[in-house]
Amino acid sequence: MTTIAELPPGFADKVLSAQSTFRSVMDAMARPGSVQRIVPMAGTPGPMMRGTAAIALTLFDHDTPLWLDARMSESFDVVKWLKFHTGAPVVQDSSIAAFALIADGLALPPLERFALGSSEYPDRSTTLILQVDSLEAGRAFELHGPGIDGVATLQAAIRPADLFERLRVNEALFPRGIDVVLVADEAVVAIPRTTRVVNKGS
Repeated sequence: MTTIAELPPGFADKVLSAQSTFRSVMDAMARPGSVQRIVPMAGTPGPMMRGTAAIALTLFDHDTPLWLDARMSESFDVVKWLKFHTGAPVVQDSSIAAFALIADGLALPPLERFALGSSEYPDRSTTLILQVDSLEAGRAFELHGPGIDGVATLQAAIRPADLFERLRVNEALFPRGIDVVLVADEAVVAIPRTTRVVNKGS
């Protein structure tokens, strides 16, 4: 059993690291499909990647309900680390989560189980933070939409393989919908709800 003293530390420099991480996430959201780098931090618990941990330290607090997939929630260190460093409440009901941390994309629940926002408050939806194998190698995808000059190309190894097909639900839901942040170690790519993705093949 891990004691608080044995938990991986958070940011060495809280303010600078949080500002840098926030900027990386905002740049990723503003330029969908572009690979942004998060400055690595000191340590991460269990199955959590460095980029995911940095995002958690930057965006989560006691007002952001958090849903964890089985691989995350079964890691005692992850749950304890999140509670200690962020204070974010971990919820069992994915439909009220502000963020969802997904370590095992193959077990990703149907997107309809997450908060999709309302007509009055479309921003009250769940942002998925999905850990993937690579954001620089794998299948090629074409991205279109706001923040993209013409077409952006992303090469990524992503599970579930049909993630972008599932995200087509955003077209019917807009302005409601699900935003996704893909993380591969310290590399980050954002797929906002306004982005349309086409599989270019292998």
